[in-house]
Amino acid sequence: MSAAQRGQISTLLLGRFARKTAARLGEGSVALSRLVPSRADRLIIAPQDLRTTDATRAAEIYAGRFVFAGKIVTCHGRSIFEIAPPSEDWAAALLGFGWLRHLRAADSALTRANARSLIEDWLTNGRYSSDVAWRADVLARRVISLLSQAPLVLSDTDSKFYRRYLRGLTREIRYLRYTMIDIVDGVPRLQVQIALCYAALCLANQGRHIRGATRRLSDELLRQILPDGGHISRNPGAMIELLLDLLPLRQTFAARNIAPPSTLLNAIDRMMPMLRFFRHGDGSFALFNGMSVTSGDLVATLLAYDDTHGTPMASMPHSGFQRLDAASMTLIMDAGPPPLASVSLDAHAGCLSFELSSGTARIVTNCGMPPTGRDNWRSFARSTAAHSTLTYHETSSCQFVEFAAMKRMLHGSPISRGPTTVEAYRETVSNGVMLTASHDGYLSQFGLVHRRVLVMADDGSRLDGEDTLTSPPGHRIRSGSDDFALRFHLHPSVKASRLSDARGVMLVLPNRDVWTFEALDDRVELEESVFLAGTDGPRRTVQIVIHQNARHAASVRWTFVRSTSSASATAARRNIRKEPELPL
Repeated sequence: MSAAQRGQISTLLLGRFARKTAARLGEGSVALSRLVPSRADRLIIAPQDLRTTDATRAAEIYAGRFVFAGKIVTCHGRSIFEIAPPSEDWAAALLGFGWLRHLRAADSALTRANARSLIEDWLTNGRYSSDVAWRADVLARRVISLLSQAPLVLSDTDSKFYRRYLRGLTREIRYLRYTMIDIVDGVPRLQVQIALCYAALCLANQGRHIRGATRRLSDELLRQILPDGGHISRNPGAMIELLLDLLPLRQTFAARNIAPPSTLLNAIDRMMPMLRFFRHGDGSFALFNGMSVTSGDLVATLLAYDDTHGTPMASMPHSGFQRLDAASMTLIMDAGPPPLASVSLDAHAGCLSFELSSGTARIVTNCGMPPTGRDNWRSFARSTAAHSTLTYHETSSCQFVEFAAMKRMLHGSPISRGPTTVEAYRETVSNGVMLTASHDGYLSQFGLVHRRVLVMADDGSRLDGEDTLTSPPGHRIRSGSDDFALRFHLHPSVKASRLSDARGVMLVLPNRDVWTFEALDDRVELEESVFLAGTDGPRRTVQIVIHQNARHAASVRWTFVRSTSSASATAARRNIRKEPELPL
């Protein structure tokens, strides 16, 4: 690690140690906040929940079947809060109470009674639940869920339950204020501030908290939302999670006749175009830095709040991403350095990797992250080999903290070393747009810089690329580490067949378009791969791989070309020539 990178990790460890010590010193007060009753304030307003609902899940919950994070638990008449959770993700989903929205979607007397019964169970047994229940991000989600789903729980109830519900809610809000000392940086910290802002707005007699909660939220938004609208973690999924809470929060301010802070309005305005930037033609998001499967309905709900309805921007310089569009072809590239160590727990070593799509068909992807069971795949998914880019000597361009004690202290494995200089620039050429990018992730260890040049044709029918390894002045290639691999992971819907000359691969897309990948001077292999971001979990797929030696051939040229007989190519020619379609 460089001196700066060592400093980041040292600062992160010291900060984590200081916060943990402060939290332990306040454990008595924190524990007391969970047990001492709070004054039951009147609920003034219930914020809207934008997350998608499934009314059929209400029947499962009524039957005692709780399906979260790929795990099923049947309570068989026992309290669901007393059963040992099968995984931490399952426990977080249960104890975040986001499932209440499914009961509200069913909208029947039975589901309302079931919701009250489960809340009563939680108020009786939940305070003695596992530590996951009192984790800051889980507690913040529970507070927001209990506020937004209050109409479901409190409809047709008696005053006794109403008072008990609000006492329990205000107790958890007070505890959440105590936990601000020790919160993982990034999205969890911002979600806590959002939850406390909701609490101040939705409950009566909270006037003294509104100003402080608003100020802390504004400070966190300024720190975490970049000028181009990206999040400091460089995870596209962070924007979805945050907008789902920030948009209703803006409405809640308006409903209370309180002017929303300008930082909130500006953050939303900057983030909305980023949703379009990361979208492929099929509506799914590009898989960078921990991004997983995308709910099309969820993104469509968010985009309904976008007043601009414009085309995606070509470059996000602060977030470090580039986008090329030509006709139906779209390419999205990671062209930025890794995030700060404090927000890199989910960051990947995918510098200069790209994803390619044509219309609604995905062609080249990164492996992504699975929606459940992430711990089983995390190490592989974060590696450079899981991305569509060059991997030198089977080594990732970023290194991660691996010491068990440090990982426990930091709640994960942040990036300890990675590219420090990442450059990207684009220019218009005679036949399209050229994007040139480079990173020095292999410089300190191997004495090399990876440079990638992409040229996308104006008609979207061709993508030419060249990947080069160069040794800058003052550096030399380390002996015995000359091998590298250039990988292009294909989407599972693509059918790939290697050509007889072993220099190319024929790709058949779901829409019957035919593309050809060719390497001008190198042998091409088809190897097994895995697409982790499937709606039903990991799926088998293949990857195009070119193995080469840096001393023998430091540059690899390749191209993706759409066949002129493809349906989309024919349609494009008809559109240009204005030829009528032949009758069937």
